Amino acid sequence: MQKKAGPMFYVFLAVFVFAVLFPFLWILSASLKPPSELFGDHAFRVLANHPTLENYERVFTQRPFVTYLWNSLVVAALTTLYSIFIASIAAYAIARLRFRGKTVILGIVLAVSMFPQIATISPIFLFMQEVNLTNSYLGLIIPYTTFALPLAIWNMTIFFRKIPYDLEEAARVDGASVFQTMRKVIFPLALPGTFTTAILVFIAAWNEFFFALTINTEESMKTVPVGIALFQGQYTMPWGEISAAAIVVTIPLVIMVLIFQRRIISGLTAGAVKE
Repeated sequence: MQKKAGPMFYVFLAVFVFAVLFPFLWILSASLKPPSELFGDHAFRVLANHPTLENYERVFTQRPFVTYLWNSLVVAALTTLYSIFIASIAAYAIARLRFRGKTVILGIVLAVSMFPQIATISPIFLFMQEVNLTNSYLGLIIPYTTFALPLAIWNMTIFFRKIPYDLEEAARVDGASVFQTMRKVIFPLALPGTFTTAILVFIAAWNEFFFALTINTEESMKTVPVGIALFQGQYTMPWGEISAAAIVVTIPLVIMVLIFQRRIISGLTAGAVKE
């Protein structure tokens, strides 16, 4: 019989949730403050004395913020689709097929994901410049796969390994080919893990800064992280506008996670069961 949680558990849970949400709440408060309350004694007050939406208005009217959002959405979505498509095939081969060097391949995939961006940006930028892909969506999608694809392959290999081999063997007995088995048996069962991996890849691509800052320098091709970083003026730092932009960028990710939380949880726990 399970024990009922005591009051101290809920107190600890409330404190933990508040500590996790405090940075978001503080930025939300700053985004609602007028410039006069962002500095001095008013800066340390959680609630604004005169809340206003002027910061949000300036973000969308005085800056091409919608363009930044669209660029980030296109690049992150295409990076996710491409990475999941390639990673699903590669992960299936690593997890289900028998061949030599699987451990070495996984090790190489993991090692590639550990390379710091500063060590790879120079050759990547020179390559993009040589093939005229700077200031383009494809110029970001290609380098984004250097960190998105290893993450996707590693995660999806774990999920594919948890699918019983008996199902695959039964499909082969019924005359299904390898690709039919992948499409009709393996991929539907691995859908929660695939969905979780897609969310993680999308968030990583949405938040990427260094490649976007270096490769896309035109104003019309900048992504959201770069656009927000360049909000500052020559003599001032518009913290209110930066906070408002950060809230606008964060809310879609929070809503997406809340809507699909069941699939994400089922995907995370699918690879946690010991064989």
